[in-house]
Amino acid sequence: MLPDDWYPTHDVDGFLGRAGGFLSSRPALHNTALTDIEKLRSRGAAEQDAEAGVFGRLEAGGEVRAVFYLTPRGRLGLTPLSAEQTDALAARLADLGHSPANVVADRDTAGAFAESWRRHTGAVPELFWRTHLYRLGTLTAPRPSPEGRGRRTSGKDRAHVVRWCREFCVDVGEQHSIDLIDAGSWDDSRFGDRHFTLWETPQGTPVAMAAATPAVGGMVRVDPVYTPAHLRGRGYAGAVTVEVSGAALAAGATDVVLFTDPDNPTSNALYRRIGYVHVADFAGYRFAPPARR
Repeated sequence: MLPDDWYPTHDVDGFLGRAGGFLSSRPALHNTALTDIEKLRSRGAAEQDAEAGVFGRLEAGGEVRAVFYLTPRGRLGLTPLSAEQTDALAARLADLGHSPANVVADRDTAGAFAESWRRHTGAVPELFWRTHLYRLGTLTAPRPSPEGRGRRTSGKDRAHVVRWCREFCVDVGEQHSIDLIDAGSWDDSRFGDRHFTLWETPQGTPVAMAAATPAVGGMVRVDPVYTPAHLRGRGYAGAVTVEVSGAALAAGATDVVLFTDPDNPTSNALYRRIGYVHVADFAGYRFAPPARR
C-alpha cells in the first residue's frame, strides 16, 4: 500500500494519462477542473512557448483520489478534499514556492484550503465567489414558452455576443473578463471557446443569449446565460437555456451543468423548473499578502 502523497508536474498530458479517468468519473462535480485543464492543454499544444500550469494528483493505494491544478494566472482549482488533505497540500505548495492568487472548489474544500493557506503563509483569504452547482435531470421546456426561436451564432454575430458578454460581466462584477474584452483579448477570456446561441423574436430580434463549453469527459457547462435588463421576465432566459441544454444532449453530452447565483431566487427557481437539480455549492477565495506588523 502506497502512502497518501501529492505528485506535482508541468506535464499536462502525463497528468491526464494518470488522472483523466478520475476526473471523468464525476464530470458534474469536476466540471471546472475538466474545462480549465483542457483549455490549458489545448493552449500549450498550440503555443509551444506557453507558460505551463502545475498539475497534481493525490494517490493512495495506487489510485488517484483527488487533483489540483494551478494556472499561470494563479488560479488554484481543487477536487473535493478533507481538511487534513488541504493542509498537506498547502504545506507542499508553499514548500515548492507556489503562490496561488485564489482558490476555487466546492465550498467545504475551498474554505478548508483558505484556512490552511493562511496558517502556512499568513496570506489573508477573502471570499469573492459563492455559487450553486446544478446538473440537468429531465429537460422540461417552459410553459408557456415565449414566441421566437433559438439560433446558433455565426461570425456576423460576434460584435453582439462580445457586447452582451461584457454587459453580463458588469452585472456580476467580473472585472478580469471586462479587462480582457476591452483589451481585445476575446480568445483569452473565458468566453473565447464557447458556443453561443441567441433567442430571437419572430421578427429576428435577439432578446437573450446562452453559451456552452466544449464537451470534455461527456460534460458540457452552460455559461453564461444573459438577457438585457429591459427584456427580463418574459421567459427568454429559460427558452434559450433549454435550447442550449437540448443541443448538448443531442450532441452526446452525459452531464449538462450550470452555476447559479445563490442570492438570485428567480434564476434558481427557473433552472429547477426546466429540469436542473442542485448538486453542490462552490466558493472562491482570493489571497492578500500577509498584513505587516
